[in-house]
Amino acid sequence: MEQIPLIVSTDWLEQNLSDPKLRIVDATTFMEMSENGGPPSVYSGKASNEEAHIPGAVYADLLNDLSDPESPLPFMVPPRNHFIEKMTRLGIGDGNYTVIYDQGALVENPVVAAYWASRLAWQMKYEGFENIAVLDGGLPKWKAEGRPLTAVPGNYSPASFTGQRRPELLATKEDVQQATGDDNIVLINSLSPEDYRGETDSYPRKGHIPSSINVFFGSHADMETKGMLSDAVLREPFEKIGALDPNKKVITYCGGGIAATWTSLILNKLGQKNVAVYDGSLNEWASDPSCLLVTES
Repeated sequence: MEQIPLIVSTDWLEQNLSDPKLRIVDATTFMEMSENGGPPSVYSGKASNEEAHIPGAVYADLLNDLSDPESPLPFMVPPRNHFIEKMTRLGIGDGNYTVIYDQGALVENPVVAAYWASRLAWQMKYEGFENIAVLDGGLPKWKAEGRPLTAVPGNYSPASFTGQRRPELLATKEDVQQATGDDNIVLINSLSPEDYRGETDSYPRKGHIPSSINVFFGSHADMETKGMLSDAVLREPFEKIGALDPNKKVITYCGGGIAATWTSLILNKLGQKNVAVYDGSLNEWASDPSCLLVTES
């Protein structure tokens, strides 16, 4: 089976809908920002999926099924066996390829990025699943182009899985602490410039991790076409900070390890393979008074 690109177009997906080896997954989770600048509210996209989805798509619930139920932090990587059992029950495993999409990053601005899809793609790669792609523009682009939708539930036969976990894709708090003093590691904050400067109340403490550089996850999509910007445009901010240097490692983080996976996906697309995601991100870092945060660049 040929390796599919990391990101596939709506044209490509529609042309391949009938392929029996294709698995389509809707990873929609909804996030609404607080009006007073506090923590956002998050809820499952399962009901929305049941109303309409891309033909064949099954729903993967990142919030309720694919996060660690024992962690005090949201959206942390669950135990390996738990994740694999959920995915293989959906029909995803050896011998097929998977395209993941969502309905948009934020309720207020759904076209910002497909970061829920990228989160599931990253978790799958971390556990050793292969041949995974994210749909460029997600459901907003698919719908805007008038492509087919259905309310008929997707249904794939349960699968088997033999892949191995890739621990190099995940960064811990201790890894990030070491990275702040290492010139060979580029630490990227994927949040908004306002979050980076400590001008919001979204996290227990304000600011960003020392030495980290801000590249906002929402700056990579075209608001008109709903698709990703060209590689030439995407490359500019990352080249400026040395994140595409093949001799360096990159660690991405955000608030809860979601948007950081979108940044990681783009870096992979641009050729940087040595990228890890700080899973706990600011939810963990800002909750620990011993971890320094700064507000100046």
